[in-house]
Amino acid sequence: MTPAAAASLIQERFAVTPTTAGAELGVTLPGERWAEFAAFAKGTLGCTYFNWLTAVDWKDQGLEVLARIEDLAAPLIVTMRTRLAPGTTHCATLTGVFRGAGWMERECYDMFGVVFDGHPDLRRILLGEDWEGYPLRKDYAVDTPHAPYR
Repeated sequence: MTPAAAASLIQERFAVTPTTAGAELGVTLPGERWAEFAAFAKGTLGCTYFNWLTAVDWKDQGLEVLARIEDLAAPLIVTMRTRLAPGTTHCATLTGVFRGAGWMERECYDMFGVVFDGHPDLRRILLGEDWEGYPLRKDYAVDTPHAPYR
């Protein structure tokens, strides 16, 4: 599928206009349509490769969750993003659509505190269970003393 055809289908189905740059599309979605769009992108657009998932802390504006999915044969690259309201940390999991999202969502939970609703095993993956806080958030106190690793 061409990026132009994909953009047209996205606009038709989700009433959002994706940004385009060559083979890359950027789609900003409301949180309640996050998983629905991922399933659409995989089934309809052919984006079967889950590349990565992360978050950005925009301080007072809340957290933003981003994921990049691709159709390696087309090529078609879709960067999907959703903004969580300030003080909100919940986002739908993509593990039901992309199995590869599991570890990346755990990392995002560990570093940013984003809770992926419906995730089958949401627990820390990089830091110990006794770690306090989320190191990649802007409000994290970097001078907090921690016990040394053993």
